[in-house]
Amino acid sequence: MHPVVPRSRRGERGSAALELAILGPVVLLLTFAIVQAGLTAYARSLALAAAREGVTAARAYQATSVAGLDRAREFLATHAGDSLIEASVNDRGSTTTTVRIEVTGRALAVLPGLPPITIRQHAQAERERYVPETTP
Repeated sequence: MHPVVPRSRRGERGSAALELAILGPVVLLLTFAIVQAGLTAYARSLALAAAREGVTAARAYQATSVAGLDRAREFLATHAGDSLIEASVNDRGSTTTTVRIEVTGRALAVLPGLPPITIRQHAQAERERYVPETTP
């Protein structure tokens, strides 16, 4: 004996599978896009934090730009892992009175066919220096 199916539902057999076949890839793509956005934001945050660490080290009294570059690289080695790929650090734009550290790299990509997302962040501050007090 066959189950009794209401007349209005007879033509809808298999419609759930069809809906899933159509909507499944869209939902999956949206999920990966959200994950990609999160990974990109995290990579930008790491690059900015490394640049700030470098500036803090390089702007200290009698510190050199090399100290800032080393500190930024150390930060990336400790914290970035695979989140910021091919990271590089430079001090282009630094002067005798200001220090500028720039961190460049690529965010980890999870969407197939997406070109690499380049991350570039910098921090800048005045160098600490001794200025003798002037007498009137």
